[in-house]
Amino acid sequence: MAVPVFEISKDFVFSAAHQIRFHGGKCERLHGHNWRVRVHARSSELNAIGMVIDFADLQALVAEIGGRFDHQNVNEIPPFDRENTTAELLARFFYTEANRALAGREGGRVRVSKVEVWENEGSLAVYREE
Repeated sequence: MAVPVFEISKDFVFSAAHQIRFHGGKCERLHGHNWRVRVHARSSELNAIGMVIDFADLQALVAEIGGRFDHQNVNEIPPFDRENTTAELLARFFYTEANRALAGREGGRVRVSKVEVWENEGSLAVYREE
């Protein structure tokens, strides 16, 4: 029998500079993006009022994680002061942090299924665990 899965997503947009260490090309120079982060939350059961999680609650959670990067140099914000600032690593960071925040809420019923990070309209990185 199939297990039902409900999934919602919320976007968070921020502007920030970064440079990709050891890139060897123009991305090694300091430059900026209008980043878009989309966090997908899932559950096999809905809460008492029929939601995975309220969109506003998911937005607040993602904004709390991402707010530290807005109008900053991402390379100066932990943990990216010690690791590279690729879209792939940012996606993994948001995935881990959002799951950590959700673990204490909603009775463990809600998990992040994947995170998508755009550096611009044409460049997307996705992180999920299978």
